[in-house]
Amino acid sequence: MTRENSSGNVDLTLAESLFGQLDRATRRGGGIVRDSYGDGEQAAHDIVRSAAERLGLEVAIDAIGNLTMTLPGKDRHAPRILIGSHLDSVPQGGNFDGAAGVVAGICALATLRSSGFVPDYDIGVMAIRAEESSWFDVSYLGSEGAFGLLDPACLAVRRSDNGRTLGETLAARGFDPSAIAERRRLIEPRQIRAYLELHIEQGPRLVAEGLPAAVVTGIRGCKRFRTARCVGEYGHSGALPRALRHDAVAATVAFLHHMECVWSRVESEGADLLVTHGELYTDKAAHAPSKVAGETRFVIDLRSLSMEVMDCVASEARRAAEEIGRAYRVAFDLGAATDSPPAMMDARLRSCLMGLLDRPLEMPSGAGHDAAVFAELGIPAAMIFVRNDDGSHNPDEAMTLDDFAVGTRALIGMLRQFPL
Repeated sequence: MTRENSSGNVDLTLAESLFGQLDRATRRGGGIVRDSYGDGEQAAHDIVRSAAERLGLEVAIDAIGNLTMTLPGKDRHAPRILIGSHLDSVPQGGNFDGAAGVVAGICALATLRSSGFVPDYDIGVMAIRAEESSWFDVSYLGSEGAFGLLDPACLAVRRSDNGRTLGETLAARGFDPSAIAERRRLIEPRQIRAYLELHIEQGPRLVAEGLPAAVVTGIRGCKRFRTARCVGEYGHSGALPRALRHDAVAATVAFLHHMECVWSRVESEGADLLVTHGELYTDKAAHAPSKVAGETRFVIDLRSLSMEVMDCVASEARRAAEEIGRAYRVAFDLGAATDSPPAMMDARLRSCLMGLLDRPLEMPSGAGHDAAVFAELGIPAAMIFVRNDDGSHNPDEAMTLDDFAVGTRALIGMLRQFPL
């Protein structure tokens, strides 16, 4: 299949130019650095804003820096469609995470405009600020901030690299921290007809399936025990027989194995679940090769499209911790759990997108996206995943322009079909 035939009416020259500019402006060493509210993210916003202005789109920036580029519709007062994603990256990330969705939106509007298509209502592309929480430990900063959902206390959160608070950083960029302090709504949910987001897949499924794109069923929720610990007693490894040990490591291993078995059972029953322990360590100030470890600390990360599944597995984790603790003569303290609920994508929009793909596939998203914020507010939301080799959150992201065109063409097809 030639590049021209596979791309259809998507302007890949425009896409290639934008991706190239983004890469050159924000590559630092081996990877991409588009730091949230920093020079990298701002450079990316400047690039796409200039492209939008050249295309004749209307450009607006809200009080916290979200950029919206709009193709005007016939009725300027009717609820609009938003296409969105983010332009910031993790440190030493890849060129396509987030940016692919913004570039796809610009390419879609460029196609509609060049064909003479005038929508019934406005269609906007929203470059959303600070989706990645690696710079400020605040989830969905740009999208939740736009809806007045952020806790004003987040303005005191310090940036991970330079220690400046979010409030100080916003002010230095010329934005208005009071919008967050006062929980002002910069967007009204009732004025959004639908939210659409194209994003690279951040896992390996589309590569394994040999498919260029898929429709997202929903964004998995997360229940996380961040401060779990197991407390036993330190002792001499050569002097304590097994029956008299209070071995925190042995007990923790038994607990983690139990959770792996729970995951296998729940998965075999057809439920959606992922279980991860991304941190596990002993106290380096107290542990030694010749000591029975008296304490471990670890994390339990549960993800699912079902809050009920996560709640049930969390209850099982607490029950198992008590039972295993008694068996090993230790005490588990899982601590409080933090919750991020699942966000299901709109069934009607999903069905439309499935009909626009030659080889349709639906799959969940294990990573969080701004689409979750819109969906939780009752705004119909849909996502398209595009195949991406080598994973994500690393410099080796490898989305091809042909695959990008498949996803963008589906996006354009959906825009032409509104109202569905």
